[in-house]
Amino acid sequence: MTTRSSKLDSKKVTEFIETFKKESEQLVRETFPQKVLEIDSLFKQVKAEDPKDLEQLADIPYPVPLEETNNVNDPSGEPGAKKRKMEDDATNNHSPNVLGTRVLVFPGGSIPYNKFVHSYCEKAKPLMRGLMEHANMVRMWINFLIPKIEDGNNFGVSIQEDVVAEARQVESEAASYLDQISRYYLQRARIISKIAKYPHIEDYRQSIKEFDERQMLNLQNAILEMRNHYASLHDIIMKNIDKIKVPRSANAQNMY
Repeated sequence: MTTRSSKLDSKKVTEFIETFKKESEQLVRETFPQKVLEIDSLFKQVKAEDPKDLEQLADIPYPVPLEETNNVNDPSGEPGAKKRKMEDDATNNHSPNVLGTRVLVFPGGSIPYNKFVHSYCEKAKPLMRGLMEHANMVRMWINFLIPKIEDGNNFGVSIQEDVVAEARQVESEAASYLDQISRYYLQRARIISKIAKYPHIEDYRQSIKEFDERQMLNLQNAILEMRNHYASLHDIIMKNIDKIKVPRSANAQNMY
């Protein structure tokens, strides 16, 4: 019974591998060129955007000067005991809570993310995940095509290994693009926190604008690289498809 079950499982695995090979080859032949055109269209769209359109300042009010607060309570303008205590605390106590502004709630409600940058991040993320999946499929497909180890006539095998290495690199870079988007939101939140704590420092407010512009450039570069990855994988595989599918033959051909 166990032997029969093992044979059945082995047959199913073999069928899976053969089906996977056909799907992967079809992916490279048909889907990759479509992805090149799709991503190129998004790249041109991002590149054509005006950097001024993505500017979104943090809606955090400036603190009321201490002198104005004191004058409201004391028309004479003489510094009160409360003002002197705050000044002494700010001078003598160097903890962040005293030197900065304690934030309990924003008067205007929550601080939104940059909707312009966010929209393009959401468009790019599915493409990044798709590139990871497709590069993984290419890598597994060629691994299934690699013959058993033998002496001699391994030129075709070396081509297969080169393409596998290229697909592995593409998969890793696609993952790094996704990580870059996550880090963008986290780092932007930290800058917003700094603005909330030190609202009188203009450099923090300017840094949000610069940071959003840099993210758009990073996103533009990631989209460009994704287009190039699809194009290069398609090109190298189709140029060497015979050697990839039948690595050991009588004729040794150059890879390019």
